[in-house]
Amino acid sequence: MKYNSFLPISALLALCLISILVHFSVIPPGAQLLESIRDVFSEGVYWVIFLIILLESIVYVGFYFPGQFFAVVLVVGANPSIKDIVYLTIAMVLAATIGSLINYFLGQSTGTKDANESVKKNEQIKVSNLLIAMIHINSLAFFMFNQGAQNKSIKIVGLAGLLNLPYYLLLIAGTAVLSEQVMAMAENTYMLISVISIWLIIALFFDIKKARANKLKAQSV
Repeated sequence: MKYNSFLPISALLALCLISILVHFSVIPPGAQLLESIRDVFSEGVYWVIFLIILLESIVYVGFYFPGQFFAVVLVVGANPSIKDIVYLTIAMVLAATIGSLINYFLGQSTGTKDANESVKKNEQIKVSNLLIAMIHINSLAFFMFNQGAQNKSIKIVGLAGLLNLPYYLLLIAGTAVLSEQVMAMAENTYMLISVISIWLIIALFFDIKKARANKLKAQSV
């Protein structure tokens, strides 16, 4: 991406547009559609969870579906056994990994030729950046999109999949221990808008800093 602020601006616009369409009943709430999916596939709960997480893990689409929270509550509310929790975790990790792969290739398709050539595919993966992105499934989606746009190593997708194993186990445990209201905060629209706005401010700072550096460089030539 030429500008760091492109993704947060597009994310903010997409989230606001979805919120407006839902508010004026142009489209139904994402949770309502997820309820319908659950009712249709009432016997195949893990396939439902797989689909729900996959939908939320895709860049932009994820703003519409509160999949992570919905999927965990769906199983935890049914008093799952250890076996159920293992199957739930596997379904969620597979879905999130496939979603990351989709986002990576979507980002790669938007990257410019010059940008792709300037970044080495064998560049060392920064685990710290990945861990920060994994705070929320939507932030992970944009992170993977950006990795693809910069033509970074696709190994980052596999690493995210491995890290998702303990992450989703903790998420399930957290939902079981904490109230649904507390866990639902992560899917709150206003919370997401606040986080994206902070991301946008930081991105604009780096864009302005880069523009000034380029200007000074041009003046010195």
